[in-house]
Amino acid sequence: MDCARSRLAHRGRKEDDQKEYPLIPTRKPISSTHATPGTPLGGGQRWRGLSALAIGLAGLALIALGIPAMVGGNAPLTALAGAILILAAAVLVLRGGASTPATETAAFQALEQELAAQPHLILTLSAEGRALSAYGTVPEGISLDALFDAGLIQAAAQADQSALLAAIEAAMRDGQGRAGFCPRHAPQAYAVVNLRHLADGRLCAILRDASLEHSNEVRLQTARIEAEEMNAGKSRFLANMSHELRTPLNAIMGFSDIMRTQMFGPLTGKYAEYVGLIHESGRHLLDLINDVLDMSKIQAQRYELTREIFDIREPVSAALRLLRVQADEAGVKLRGSLPTGLIEANADRRALKQIVINLVSNAIKFTPAGGQITVNLQAYGEVLDLSVIDNGIGISAEDVSRLGRPFEQVGDTTRHMGGTGLGLSLVRAFAELHGGEMIIESRLGEGTTVTVRLPVLDVVALSPVEPEDTNEARANVVAFPGGRPTSSV
Repeated sequence: MDCARSRLAHRGRKEDDQKEYPLIPTRKPISSTHATPGTPLGGGQRWRGLSALAIGLAGLALIALGIPAMVGGNAPLTALAGAILILAAAVLVLRGGASTPATETAAFQALEQELAAQPHLILTLSAEGRALSAYGTVPEGISLDALFDAGLIQAAAQADQSALLAAIEAAMRDGQGRAGFCPRHAPQAYAVVNLRHLADGRLCAILRDASLEHSNEVRLQTARIEAEEMNAGKSRFLANMSHELRTPLNAIMGFSDIMRTQMFGPLTGKYAEYVGLIHESGRHLLDLINDVLDMSKIQAQRYELTREIFDIREPVSAALRLLRVQADEAGVKLRGSLPTGLIEANADRRALKQIVINLVSNAIKFTPAGGQITVNLQAYGEVLDLSVIDNGIGISAEDVSRLGRPFEQVGDTTRHMGGTGLGLSLVRAFAELHGGEMIIESRLGEGTTVTVRLPVLDVVALSPVEPEDTNEARANVVAFPGGRPTSSV
């Protein structure tokens, strides 16, 4: 600890500036300023002096009250407690009208000592920022003499002087101001000043050492930036690699499909079976790569919607036709409840189709044989509600709380084969890109309803009809508004 911090500050105005200010004690010791010890103050001066100190301490207490909120609760509470105790002592002195001059002098000196002993530097400043009085501990790297001679602004490093000047101007204009700065002679340190405007044109200030808090904030900010850069780099890598993998995979898919259909002649024995397995595995791998590619683009903010006006029933019907075979193989009844009239939407056709495919595929995986999946399409003004309802195994409350993490799957682990854990994450992302949201309602053992709400309708030709809800007592409702991730179940 350097000499500036180790000594207690107790200075006031210079001798050539002895204009009486009623709020802050003067530079000289109080006994010599007002009278010699043992001599009564005449003409009411005693009460004026006591009132001046009490009101001044009240102003300093108000400044201390603002510190914890301004520093996020990290500032020591000793400043607040000390200011309030000093204010209480001053009030007691004011009420003690029968006290002797010697008692008053001792009380003033005790108050000054407590002010000087508190851990921050309490200042009275001129409108230009020059110190008029000071009590307390000087922060590291700041010269007390410089505060009186050159002012507060000159105590800061060159780069931070404009912030201090702006804080002083704000305090003079709005009544309060705050600034943080590196001291001129200790760039590794950091100080924070809180300013309040007094009625006579001066400023009250509390100057404190905030080096530890500032260091922690810088570390956290640096770590956050590094984490964001690493995440962006990961997303770019996945996007580039997905492109590189998809190109040769398309060739494998094309040639295996030619061989599977025996376009250039029959295949004998096991060759036909192996070609079918190659094509099936390639299709599965291509789906995985497409999911990773889409998610990486979204996370890297490189995914752009291709909006067009179309009948929203078309991509929904196409997705249902595509998944009908998969549902039949699983022994699950798949039906669509779509309006008979035209519903035009301004949206990304591919994204809407992918939303339906992902939701229905999840429902098929988690609905036992004999179950039912219903896809509802409803319009409310400019809002489209797309719901996928199943009576499958449902999602427990513990698993619902885990939804939102890409690549993480919940529920029965035996049903995860064929999934990436990105299904619902992509649905949520596509919904948010359209300005919408995804809502999940589920109860374990009863089923799940996933609703995607999109404000994409241009013309609604048919008013929606409320569907019959066979599962009225749904629980574990989770809404996913913009910015909140989800994951596949």
